[in-house]
Amino acid sequence: MKRISIKPVWTIQGGDAGNLSPRLIELLTAVHTEGSLLAACQKLGMSYRHAWDLVRAGEAHFNTTLLHMERGKGSTLSPLAEKLVWADLRIMARLQPILDSLASELSHEIAKVGSLGDSAFRLHASYGFSIEKLIEQLLEQGQQVARRYASSTAAAAGLHDGACEACGIHIPFGSQQARALEHYAQWLSAPDLMLVDISTRRQGLMVAPGNPKKIYDLNDLTREDVRFINRPADSGTRFLLEGLLGERRISGAEIAGFEQSEATHASVAAFVASGLADAGFGLERPARYFQLDFIPMVNERYFLICHEATLQHPVMQKTLSILADPDFKSSVNALPGYDSTHSGQITPLKEAFAENAFTPAA
Repeated sequence: MKRISIKPVWTIQGGDAGNLSPRLIELLTAVHTEGSLLAACQKLGMSYRHAWDLVRAGEAHFNTTLLHMERGKGSTLSPLAEKLVWADLRIMARLQPILDSLASELSHEIAKVGSLGDSAFRLHASYGFSIEKLIEQLLEQGQQVARRYASSTAAAAGLHDGACEACGIHIPFGSQQARALEHYAQWLSAPDLMLVDISTRRQGLMVAPGNPKKIYDLNDLTREDVRFINRPADSGTRFLLEGLLGERRISGAEIAGFEQSEATHASVAAFVASGLADAGFGLERPARYFQLDFIPMVNERYFLICHEATLQHPVMQKTLSILADPDFKSSVNALPGYDSTHSGQITPLKEAFAENAFTPAA
């Protein structure tokens, strides 16, 4: 099956200077991450002269400075350049899972009209960084996987409706586990369902570096000086957060920004990192990536669910092999907040939660 990738490209039009090259944003983003124009050029394989031409064209277009150069101190982005870079980071964080799903669907459609037929293994999964690594390994090893990133609810419903061979969802440990199991039971009623562990992961509060607003618990989100950015209403993380707030008798109406949402954990982190919100709730890995402080609150179990017979499918057999591989486990353990100790463990779903027996809906 052909591997397709889809990337968004900026088009900046208008003004006497004409249209800008989309590589300008790529260059400014590289300066932001690498710390100097020279290092950015090396990362992008771009000549120093061409980079300066892009910067000068951008400055002429916007009629303002984009880059400050100081001998011995590297390169510093101007306020406008910072805004452009953070906008690009938010765009990528928001769209990447969607674009990955669309690319996979397109690959699947091309395969259906080619010699491969309609043979791809369909996987619907809540987006996360361990499942992303697993899918990447499967594709690198030539497995035909049609992935679709969706909410945990939509993924579970997809398995129930026969729209996929396996689904990936997450369930919290602790006080919110029983509530989550009850929620998903309506779609996970088949008696032969099996659970395949991938990893555990941490969710919590993302706040600005140094935590200037002194946000340490969910109660702090109700303060008038705190702006919050949420996840979409149908997401598993939003469902978890609402349960945690309910334990504390906190209403979403008490939190400024509660109804404003970003589509992914990474876009929540980027939103906070760019100063548009003071706090978000999500995974530790994107918080660390965007150099935010992180206050852990809940550990979760991320896993695949499939029918018992599906375990014999060649793609599932390869999946189990990858999950047991020490190199894969190490790559997951390197993700902040992730642990792969039980990766590849298979358990009947009805036996998988000893502290809260899973009772499928009748």
